[in-house]
Amino acid sequence: MPPRPRLLPLSAALASVIATLLALPAQGQTLNELYVSARGYDATYQGARAQYDANVARAAQAKAGILPAVGLTAGAMRSDLDLDIDTLTGASRGTSASRNFNTQNVGINATQPLYRPANWATYEQGKRQADIAQAVLTIAEQDLIVRVSQAYFDVLASQDSLALVRAQKVAVAEQLASAKRNFEVGTSTITDAREAQARYDLVIAQEIAAENDLQVKKIVLDQLVGRLGSVPVPLAVPVVLPTAMPADINAWVTQAEGAHPAIQQAQLGLDVAGLEVQKAQAGHKPTLDANLGYNVTRNPTGTSTSTVGSRVNAATVGVTFNLPLFAGFATENRIKETLALEDQSRSVLDGTKRSVAQATRAAYLGLVSGAGQVKALEAAESSSQSALDANKLGYQVGVRINIDVLNSQSQLFQTKRDLAQARYNVLLGNLKLRQANGTLTTDDMNAINATLASNGSVPAVPAATSSAPMVPVVPPSIPVVPPVPVQPFNPTPPVMPSAPVPPVILNPPVR
Repeated sequence: MPPRPRLLPLSAALASVIATLLALPAQGQTLNELYVSARGYDATYQGARAQYDANVARAAQAKAGILPAVGLTAGAMRSDLDLDIDTLTGASRGTSASRNFNTQNVGINATQPLYRPANWATYEQGKRQADIAQAVLTIAEQDLIVRVSQAYFDVLASQDSLALVRAQKVAVAEQLASAKRNFEVGTSTITDAREAQARYDLVIAQEIAAENDLQVKKIVLDQLVGRLGSVPVPLAVPVVLPTAMPADINAWVTQAEGAHPAIQQAQLGLDVAGLEVQKAQAGHKPTLDANLGYNVTRNPTGTSTSTVGSRVNAATVGVTFNLPLFAGFATENRIKETLALEDQSRSVLDGTKRSVAQATRAAYLGLVSGAGQVKALEAAESSSQSALDANKLGYQVGVRINIDVLNSQSQLFQTKRDLAQARYNVLLGNLKLRQANGTLTTDDMNAINATLASNGSVPAVPAATSSAPMVPVVPPSIPVVPPVPVQPFNPTPPVMPSAPVPPVILNPPVR
């Protein structure tokens, strides 16, 4: 039997396609750069910023209740009087007269609350409402970090998937060409060629789907950051994944109880509810205000009782005391309402703490599991490469068939895709863990950004072998494989043998 043609090394095909598709772009954007763009463009975050400004302004309004109120008044008035004099005796009996005069006034008055418990409770509520607004904005900022990172790594994962599919197409095309040549020289059956052709057609369909998925992921990223043609910088080689410290799930949960903005928001909501109870109870308490005023009244043509012009300057200083006695049980019922709402806020706080603890534990376990998957997939990648090399060698010496090689190739590329996705999941898992316990900041994103390729580093793309460096080479030409001719299957009908002649039994035994 003549020796089978040797196949081109899979590493060369994979390296050529990946180097062509995923070479580090000159105008690539890092995660930090795209995050800065998203802060100024993303509609969700911009809405959160506007809501924060509105809440801070609303909270500042509560301070007005404890500050003095000053008002300036001014007015001018003309009076027309018709006097009918009807006396019983006297010379003026039955006479009438008319009189017109002007009145002008101007004044400034100030009121300073001295004792208003409800106003002070409202002022304290305003300060806590400002803190709540800050907690809500912090949640929005953390959410933006995760959304940008998710979209960023989704694009990288789609690029890796497309590169691997195209590299697999090159390898399958080589296998198809080899199977066709072997069939032509008579060293293999037509089954090998048909299996390779079927696998090649399947890879073509996978390539179309991968290209579409990459375009969709790029659209999502562009819409999020507000720029067209975003080019995320891939990971650097070798990939160094950050570790979550401390390596204690309870420490993360404990940290969340005091740092999570959602818990802070719920705690501040409980404080606001308690102050609302104090406001309701203030309905039974007196109020005391200080009044200060200076008013000028001028009548240049006199008044209704005098024809002499006058001017009156009046300065007033005083204290106003008010004590509510009965309001139809409105105050009592208001107190009951606020007490019930305070219990509701306390329940919300308890539920928030439990949800945060559960989310933190789930995120931590997911990160630990993802890191374990990365190590297992790295070992599986090495094993799959060894299995492919063994199957190719066995195919060359005739102890393996073509489908064995094709299956090994599919397993290797699938392992590489899973490994790349698992690495991205670990990077995102670090951010999501800190988001779950409420400590996520831009510094954590900077740590992830440090894992990206920079200063001419080689992008972190799945390599064919861990030891061979990735060198850009000219992609090999993919041979155009014509369809394998299908021979008509017209076998000769089988000839059924005739039944043998039954034997003749002589002198049958007597029963």
